[in-house]
Amino acid sequence: MGSPFPWLDESDDFQFPLPETTSEEGIIAMGGNLSPGMLLSAYRRGIFPWFSPGDPILWWCPDPRFVLFPGELHVSKSMRRFLKETHLLVTLDTDFSGVIKGCSEAPRPAQDGTWISKEMEKGYKELHNLGFAHSVEIRDGNELAGGLYGVSLGKCFFGESMFAKKPNASKFGFILFINALKARGFSLIDCQVYTPHLETLGARLIPREEFLPLLEKNLSFPTLRGKWTEEIPL
Repeated sequence: MGSPFPWLDESDDFQFPLPETTSEEGIIAMGGNLSPGMLLSAYRRGIFPWFSPGDPILWWCPDPRFVLFPGELHVSKSMRRFLKETHLLVTLDTDFSGVIKGCSEAPRPAQDGTWISKEMEKGYKELHNLGFAHSVEIRDGNELAGGLYGVSLGKCFFGESMFAKKPNASKFGFILFINALKARGFSLIDCQVYTPHLETLGARLIPREEFLPLLEKNLSFPTLRGKWTEEIPL
């Protein structure tokens, strides 16, 4: 029996295969673990984990890539009206556990169960504790009406998942969050794979050969690490 894959901390770097070696579907590697060093090494190379519970970890670098440029954020007339009238509130990094749990429990069209396993929860909670992963909470009084979470490096935010328990809750939080990121110089939101929901907000597909240089450019800036409750108020 071989030795278990080493646990890498945030200062370690793992050399993933080159993007051009991906499968047709976009899979670039299999196995390893979700330690901080593995996750951060992946994101810095435009790679992310996505796999079903019980299966080996699959690492993806798809082509094309689904991204949102903050300056292209689209807010419909009905959402503008909703933004003015809603009593919902948005907070940052106040309930990461609640948000990732909400995402894992949210029903997904054409999916049986969730891809956010306990292993995934543990990995991203550790990134949150280290100041790299962040959550956006949409609140209706004391109730968590929706949320999203992802990873921040340089001037790039990598969105992982979102959920909503009330109509327009996730769109509301997403719009306010993107505007806050834009105000602080973020210029690339990695949405990873296509969803109609995010397309209505301005996300679009671009070739991987265009995405990777943009990613490298945005990673050249310092990372705003730590809890964003104070650093990026909404």
